[in-house]
Amino acid sequence: MEVINRSLERIRLETRIRILDVASVVDITPHMRRIRLTGPELEGFQSPGHADHVKVFLPSDGKPLPRPERHPDGLVWPDEVAKPFVREYTPRYFDAAALTLDLDFVLHGDGPASSWAAAAKPGDQLMIGGPRGTIRVPEAFDWYFIAGDETALPAIGRRIEELPANKPAIAIIEVPEAADEQRFETSSPVAIHWIHRNGREAGADNLILPTVAEIGFPPGEGFAFVAGEAQMAKALRHHLVARGFNNDYIRAAGYWLRGEAGD
Repeated sequence: MEVINRSLERIRLETRIRILDVASVVDITPHMRRIRLTGPELEGFQSPGHADHVKVFLPSDGKPLPRPERHPDGLVWPDEVAKPFVREYTPRYFDAAALTLDLDFVLHGDGPASSWAAAAKPGDQLMIGGPRGTIRVPEAFDWYFIAGDETALPAIGRRIEELPANKPAIAIIEVPEAADEQRFETSSPVAIHWIHRNGREAGADNLILPTVAEIGFPPGEGFAFVAGEAQMAKALRHHLVARGFNNDYIRAAGYWLRGEAGD
């Protein structure tokens, strides 16, 4: 009897601090801005997994950040430097030949990262760190499930575009409005269901769960990736397990929690 290996592969990566230049700024939808970063420090950068993330360091006092020193217990900033804001973002596209890295920022009107992205222009600089590691999902599953809100769209987009060819997939994606839908190039027969909040507060209601409850799943063993508002991700994990998913084959990540600003 053939033994199918569906174990997730965890890989550690070299963690480096990089100071990069903004090469271009493009609004891909009304609430999503893609910022292309470039620079020689991208040499050796790796991001093999769709859910990888880099730390983005943003000055809290508006002054440029110097490169911190690395100590065994973390980064150490010079005494005169105000502690920066730190946020995490998924590498959307990386071109090793051109040394460019695309990060997608949700424009929601507040927060240090959104404010920085709203004002970003070519020539600006941004400091990033990582990714520290990655999780590689094997192609041995029969089908794939994907769900999340706009904060997870960079990871969702990568996941859809990197799906194994000819393996079916279901994606449920919540966005502010119809104009925020995105197109993805994929060789997988993926059925995408878009949910539009149309003015409702993000995270106020779990709009994804009722949609998932009405959808039939393909036969066989599936792997699920869920990300976005933390309570939504938790509830969706419980729902998937109740419907027969192996809990080990679910990655459910809370990218943000309604009512709290992550640091």
